[in-house]
Amino acid sequence: MTRLVLASNNAKKLAELQALFAPLGVELVTQGSLGIPEAEEPFDSFVENGLAKARHAARLSGLPALADDSGLAVEALGGAPGVLSARYATLFGQPKTDADNNRVLLAQMAHLREPAQRAARFVCSLVAVRSATDPEPLIAMGRWQGQILPALAGEGGFGYDPLMFIPSLGQSVAQLSAAQKNALSHRALAAADLLRQLREVWHLG
Repeated sequence: MTRLVLASNNAKKLAELQALFAPLGVELVTQGSLGIPEAEEPFDSFVENGLAKARHAARLSGLPALADDSGLAVEALGGAPGVLSARYATLFGQPKTDADNNRVLLAQMAHLREPAQRAARFVCSLVAVRSATDPEPLIAMGRWQGQILPALAGEGGFGYDPLMFIPSLGQSVAQLSAAQKNALSHRALAAADLLRQLREVWHLG
């Protein structure tokens, strides 16, 4: 079985990606389990940060690596929180937690009352490299359109899931089952594209 280092220590993200990549028969191991520290993420785009994280994990592990850089982009906030989604609250002097990130986002959008003003999307960039110097990284993007709710709804998922309402489903992402989310999410869309590339280019599966 091919081992891929996941350039993340997020257990929930690992579980989602492991399920999404199960058809390939690959084993995802977190970089933390190999003693690899988190990479710097100095860039302004999901793709650039994903590539930096994948190369970092591959360099320190000697294994192929997969990185997921994802977040929330709110149109009325110029794409914020964007690449700073996981630590958005720290920009406002608050702790780096999901609850604080959600609270800060609600405060920043309090003046926006119409659904059209609260348009947002989850964005996922998945990057896979065979080595730290791989000249042909595989890059896949996924986007999931929705609206930011005025209050939390649902107990599932993580991050901004309780605030992201999907109009076509009539529910927040946190109200969906894990199976529904894995079938429809930005990460699922990116994973489907990356699965195709891994089969065609790396000949996996």
